[in-house]
Amino acid sequence: MNFITPSISPIHDAALAAQLQARIDSKTKPIGALGRLEALALQLGLIQRSINPALTEPQLVVFAADHGLAARGVSAYPSDVTWQMVENFLAGGAAVSVLARQHGLALTVVDAGVRHDFEARAALLQRKVAPGTADSSATVAMTADQCQQALQAGVDVVRGLPGNALLLGEMGIGNTSSAALLMSRLCGEAINRCSGRGTGLDEAGLNRKRAVLQEVLSLHANVTEPLDVLGAFGGFEIAMMAGAALQAASERRVVVVDGFICGAAVLVASRLSPAVLDYCVFAHRSDEAGHALMLRHLQVMPLIDMGLRLGEGSGGALAWPLIVSATLFLRDMASFESAGVSTKA
Repeated sequence: MNFITPSISPIHDAALAAQLQARIDSKTKPIGALGRLEALALQLGLIQRSINPALTEPQLVVFAADHGLAARGVSAYPSDVTWQMVENFLAGGAAVSVLARQHGLALTVVDAGVRHDFEARAALLQRKVAPGTADSSATVAMTADQCQQALQAGVDVVRGLPGNALLLGEMGIGNTSSAALLMSRLCGEAINRCSGRGTGLDEAGLNRKRAVLQEVLSLHANVTEPLDVLGAFGGFEIAMMAGAALQAASERRVVVVDGFICGAAVLVASRLSPAVLDYCVFAHRSDEAGHALMLRHLQVMPLIDMGLRLGEGSGGALAWPLIVSATLFLRDMASFESAGVSTKA
């Protein structure tokens, strides 16, 4: 199959931006007093092409998959944790499950390629490409067909969801390794600057992980095109998130990007269609080594920095109230004129 990148229009609209800025500046506050919340409101208005943007039926989607490279000892946890955590999401016991309930976010879990057979559930979408990727230290993680199948599955998942906001989440033992490899190759950074402790490796484990990742990069030294890089390093959940982000942007949905793994998926998506970044709100700066550098390469600033390194979409859920606040102040906050408040002399 041949993946066709969804068409994405840049959000820039000088006339609308001027209207939105005038509306923001007219609120009962000193100009710029709400700081980055004002820039966020402007972005949301441009995404929705409205001076009164509104968020409806937000969807938090956790994409899960296993990684063949995990067999090389790049994680502190065994691969079985992937399917066990999927069950935890579905049972409502995971951090992201709690946060989704708190903030009224519909939670869906996608089996992108978990090495386990799940019973059907309403909140579980079966999109398994294969039971985990291949070991990228021996061959490509995904064949070209698998890679494009995963991208298309991400597109199709979003097409089937209501609402105008997509919050990305992920689960997959070994996926910080895939994200680090993608970042290293696509950003031209040394692997030691891109890779960290993941689920909690000690110093010896981190050194082992980095040695394995350098080996993988050397094996695939000639792979440079974005889709080929994605195929070489995986994984299925990252590819599906990239497809999901592209489709959401093409539908003018707000895309809330969690941490390092979701950031790697959006990094790939941006190499396929740079305009996807216009629609992305980066939730937080992860404590995972490499994420701050990735954000600098993407030239974006996250909303919060709380030392998070859990994944699952937890950072996106925590940042969600700020995104809601940006729309509400734009809609409901009085202007100097409507409130009868004197403006600055």
